[in-house]
Amino acid sequence: MQGATQTPTNTPPSLQQHCRRNGMVEESWFHLSSPGIDSPDFTMKLGFQQKGLDSSSGQSLDGSFRRSSKSGVSPDRRSEFSTSSRYIPNSRRLFKGLKDYAKKLVDIESFSHYLEDWILEKTCANNSTDRKQLFKSPFPTDELRKLDYALEGILFQQLFRMPYSVYASDDLKEDEYLALEDFLHAIIDGLWRTFWHKNGPLPFFVSCPRYPGSKFYTVENAISKGRLGTLCGAALVAKNGTDDHVKWDQVLELALFKSDIAEGNELGFSSTSICEALFYGFHILLSRSLSKSNTFSSDAVFLLVLDSKFGGVVKFGGDLTKLEVNSSNPYQSVAEWIKLHAEVNVSPVDRIWNKLGNPNWGDLGTLQLLLATFYSIIQWKGPPRKSIASLAADHSLRLQKRWIECRLIGNGNGSVHTRQGSYKQGEIVELDCDEDQRSFRKQPTGLKLKRGEVMLLEDSQGQRGFRIQDTLVDGSCLSYGAISLENPGEVLTVYVGAHPSRLEPSWEDMSLWYQVQRQTKVLNIMKQQGISSKYLPEMVASGRILHSGPCMKQSPAGRCDHPWCGTPILVTYPVGEPLSSIVARSGPFSSEEALRCCRDCLSALRSAVLANIQHGDICPENIVRVDTNSSGSRFLYMPVSWGRAVLEDRDSPAMNLQFSSTHALQQGKLCPASDAESLIYLLYFVCGGTMQQQDSIESALQWRERCWAGRSIQQQLGEVSALLKAFADYVDSLCGTPYPVDYDIWLKRLNRVVDGSDRGKLIQEVAVTLKLEDGAETSGTSGGCTSLSC
Repeated sequence: MQGATQTPTNTPPSLQQHCRRNGMVEESWFHLSSPGIDSPDFTMKLGFQQKGLDSSSGQSLDGSFRRSSKSGVSPDRRSEFSTSSRYIPNSRRLFKGLKDYAKKLVDIESFSHYLEDWILEKTCANNSTDRKQLFKSPFPTDELRKLDYALEGILFQQLFRMPYSVYASDDLKEDEYLALEDFLHAIIDGLWRTFWHKNGPLPFFVSCPRYPGSKFYTVENAISKGRLGTLCGAALVAKNGTDDHVKWDQVLELALFKSDIAEGNELGFSSTSICEALFYGFHILLSRSLSKSNTFSSDAVFLLVLDSKFGGVVKFGGDLTKLEVNSSNPYQSVAEWIKLHAEVNVSPVDRIWNKLGNPNWGDLGTLQLLLATFYSIIQWKGPPRKSIASLAADHSLRLQKRWIECRLIGNGNGSVHTRQGSYKQGEIVELDCDEDQRSFRKQPTGLKLKRGEVMLLEDSQGQRGFRIQDTLVDGSCLSYGAISLENPGEVLTVYVGAHPSRLEPSWEDMSLWYQVQRQTKVLNIMKQQGISSKYLPEMVASGRILHSGPCMKQSPAGRCDHPWCGTPILVTYPVGEPLSSIVARSGPFSSEEALRCCRDCLSALRSAVLANIQHGDICPENIVRVDTNSSGSRFLYMPVSWGRAVLEDRDSPAMNLQFSSTHALQQGKLCPASDAESLIYLLYFVCGGTMQQQDSIESALQWRERCWAGRSIQQQLGEVSALLKAFADYVDSLCGTPYPVDYDIWLKRLNRVVDGSDRGKLIQEVAVTLKLEDGAETSGTSGGCTSLSC
């Protein structure tokens, strides 16, 4: 090369200094590019981080470890790599030195000789009084728990069982390696199909080496050639086009397989097992750094260390520019580099296979192996299309679905209580207390208040007193009718939440959380945005209950040991009777009441939409009839229980097999017309429609498909009112689409019929902003019943 003695302008300063210190003749700096990137001047970035996925520690050119900065990496791209990890020797002497080390470092016993004492000190295996492991684990427990949530319902299946024996035996080695090969294939296939590509060929395979630099064999080939006993383990290897020859720089991850990884060490890995993992890990790092085609995005390698029962992970990486390659003793030189400059993480040892030879897929030991393999795939293929965090976020939805299934087993119904006997099929009846107590969903076991008791509430404005008048049943949760001691003229609804320490143990306490804390948040948002309507509940007070006797809490926000201390309270106005109770007592609604119910609920939903809020749980228990005692209409209808309201995309609505929208059951999310669709099912129910019992989401979806296809809902509503039938047709045209409901035009039509007024009464806001009025002029009928002029 001409002018080789001059430092190229594009050589990083840290490497220029490194070359000068070592008296090296510098060559031009290598530029890396991944497939699909044509520019030779493509700038390499240090690591990556995807939303919901923590990247492994990147390494700077000066050798310091630090967390990589965020970058907008699109799925399945390999265009951003860590420059330090893809270390390219920038001098012939350095390149030759590393290549020479790769050839000389072949004796694992000599390698272990220089590291064993250091490893014993780091693991404290020689100190029986200190059982603390000084090597940090590569994965925090929270990260493993998140992966566990993400993999719920994902099938990992090892078909070839790991043989079980109390003592290690060479007679079982053939079966052990076949099981190991199948185990690794199940891991790589399951992770790739779950996070990257569900279909298509798998870009990895399993192959077995004998020693560093050796050829790779399938288990069958090793058995046929009599080399099974010399195998060191099995490697996950990336496919390289049509080339069947496996090179060490294609190794994603190496699983060392030993007869006993602990060798009597009760604390974890034996020092010999860790030394062997570092020995092979260093050779893999060397192979990657000397490779011309390598595109790994991290300077670390994950090594699985296994025997036929237990296993764990060793993560190993470091800056090879700090390795002294001029030493006459390469073993000592590498050992010093590992002690001073490398990063070594060692996981605890846990059970992998049970006595039947099946992996414990959901246990910590196997989750560690899965997470190590997950990051190894990222090093080769880049970030996944689906992150761990995004799949783990669906855990709450799966939990909700399981809750519904269990509730159906207990009650035989999703939402509206029914029972067989002398009653007609589908007839709604009130359940007595004994029957309620035998059902799966028992009443909450939290704080119980009695008639006549005075409850003191503490909020930011001080203390307020309320006298309990009656016990209400609002949906699945208890609430109370109460009067304020300051203003005893109005009856209020009091929701008593679960004690903060009880939010985990039971389903009922979680329901109380939605009913109190979450509903408080939603009503506060409405209040802050100036949304106020007589068809929406009004928040009177929210705070925490004050108990009798001394309170030992250390701060205003703290709580003491008293079982009532810190219990959240929500007080709303007014009090109403759920539609489920009204229908059970009085039967189907008249045409006038059905139209009024539709109008009032639409008015409430329209007001909420102005604040970008959807109710998400429209059902007979969550719509109450309020006695207004006015000279005009005596009753109005009001949606309550706003705790399951959807405020943003990540919120999940309630899952109700009878009244949830089709989109909610299919996707776990709401579309703009979901609340209106649930309102149609509600009207169908109060107008005498038969609500069949559903035992699964599939059967609930089939019922909806039959009803809409056969127009049975429209026919039932048409017998009550032609306007309700037209509204059902309109909602049917919007179901599952991104188009919003035109509340204004339907409220105008409903007002004409209900109030007999041409000018109508759209919402009767207490405080109507200019923005709210502008919103009332937008949106069209978009798809249904535009010709109706009621």
